[in-house]
Amino acid sequence: MLDDAGLQALREAARLSPDNLPLRRHLAEQLLTKGYLADAEAEFRAALLLAPKDPGISAGLAEAFVRQSAHGAALSALEPFLASPGYPPRMGVLAARALLGEGDFGRAAYRYHEAIARDASVADPELAARLTTPVAPSVPAAPPQYATTPADAPSGAEVEKSKVTFADVAGMDAVKEALRVKLLLPLQQPELFAAYGKRAGGGVLMYGPPGAGKTHLARAAAGELGASFVNVGLSDILDMYVGSSERNLRATFDLARRSRPCVLFFDEVDALAARRSDMRQAHTRQLVNQFLAELDGVDQDANEGVLVLAATNAPWYIDVAFRRPGRFDQLVFVPPPDASARAAILRLLCRDKPLAEMDFDAVARVTDHFVGADLKGVVDRAVEVKLQQSLSAGRPIPMTTNDLLAVAQNARPTAVREWLATARNYVLHANESGAWDELMPWIKGKR
Repeated sequence: MLDDAGLQALREAARLSPDNLPLRRHLAEQLLTKGYLADAEAEFRAALLLAPKDPGISAGLAEAFVRQSAHGAALSALEPFLASPGYPPRMGVLAARALLGEGDFGRAAYRYHEAIARDASVADPELAARLTTPVAPSVPAAPPQYATTPADAPSGAEVEKSKVTFADVAGMDAVKEALRVKLLLPLQQPELFAAYGKRAGGGVLMYGPPGAGKTHLARAAAGELGASFVNVGLSDILDMYVGSSERNLRATFDLARRSRPCVLFFDEVDALAARRSDMRQAHTRQLVNQFLAELDGVDQDANEGVLVLAATNAPWYIDVAFRRPGRFDQLVFVPPPDASARAAILRLLCRDKPLAEMDFDAVARVTDHFVGADLKGVVDRAVEVKLQQSLSAGRPIPMTTNDLLAVAQNARPTAVREWLATARNYVLHANESGAWDELMPWIKGKR
């Protein structure tokens, strides 16, 4: 029960006018400010029903969660916004608090410092102090001399062997062919390429909507070659101490060079290769400079046999210097799968499950704008339903076309429409160089 007369009056007004968004938002913010966290959470949820994509309301809900130590719920509320460049810095600080609450010191430090680099006014001294001294027992505190650790300090990335090949990638024939010509054939037929002065190695930047299969393609390229595969995440590189991120990046390239032939894959590369003109901090610009230097190599043979693949959902935020010849000079658009590709993806996802006679083409027709991740979600939910039926029957019951259709018709694609809306702005209004011509059919066509 609220013991504040002003809040009681606001709540009564909201009850009488439930669709008044400014009123509900104001009530939620007042409840949060005065520490009525459960009540604030309920009001922010109600406001989100009226404005599902409002970042301010989502941030308020996330703060209510964080202050109740519901860190996973906070991250879930923030995740749709954190996936897009340019999200409100306040959200980055809230994400840092939630990640620290879950014991993820490295990602918390990255989110916090990335946020205050864009807007110093959101700085949280108490949080900054906690990030300077890790408190999670499973994460050892950094020694005082960390900023001067040796240049060959090991990176967090690891070498693995991929068991996935292009045969495990449904559709995307044009993308696979581009990767084959640029990256694979120089290693498979070195004499022919050497006759034309072409060495094995180089870089390709794959871009497209989230969940379209960019990481899967990178693993398949390594598996196709039988090469080593190094999957580099942001937490393997980014560090809160000045100079450490650059050392981590250099160590990662050195690891790939020692493991050649090797596919070195950078996911979310826009976080490491952003436009230097957008950066306020000198040390973040220095990381971009280090990345460019590593791509060039200390000599012309330094990166021979190292195939550098990178993926991003936002190629327009990457510094133009990365597209210079010899670096990521080939951009490869990884499109949302068409109907035939969606049917092939569904066939691969279902190949090891008990099946009746299936019409994957019928399911593909009702999943327009679904990417591979969306289709996997459809199959997973259909399997869960079938498992419940099988447990009741005491025997495996084959999955049918109708099982998939029932789930697919109630599912919604996660990100393709939003991504295409953003891409449309760049294709139509910021494409003087022609860099985004490949997207034109997707923007001007029926999609």
